[in-house]
Amino acid sequence: MLTITQALYDQIVAHAREDHPDEACGVVAGPVDAGRPERFIPMLNAARSPTFYEFDSQDLLKLYREMDDRDEEPVIIYHSHTATEAYPSRTDIGYANEPGAHYVLVSTADTDGLGEFQFRSFRILDGEVTEEEVKVVQAY
Repeated sequence: MLTITQALYDQIVAHAREDHPDEACGVVAGPVDAGRPERFIPMLNAARSPTFYEFDSQDLLKLYREMDDRDEEPVIIYHSHTATEAYPSRTDIGYANEPGAHYVLVSTADTDGLGEFQFRSFRILDGEVTEEEVKVVQAY
């Protein structure tokens, strides 16, 4: 299960809406081995695409060095889908290389008739996708 604060949830959704119609992407870092997302880090979609996201390699290197210096790890890796449901594509699954991370997808399209976005979390390990519950809390 992913437990996330309302503030972080709102920041991820706002970023997805701001970057629409392009896919938004970013990371929420937290203390190593705590499994607690704390620091919101929106990233630039280097692909600038409505159907694909890509972290800029220089930005990603800088981010990982910064997280290492702060004893953090990527707890959440998120991106948006602009025209499809919030479910990992084959490309998303292929690029999932953080076995301990929660992969959050936000859809900015109303694909299920339930509203203008979906917020879902998945674990992706060795190509296997498992959806998990998302619990939104006011504080940890």
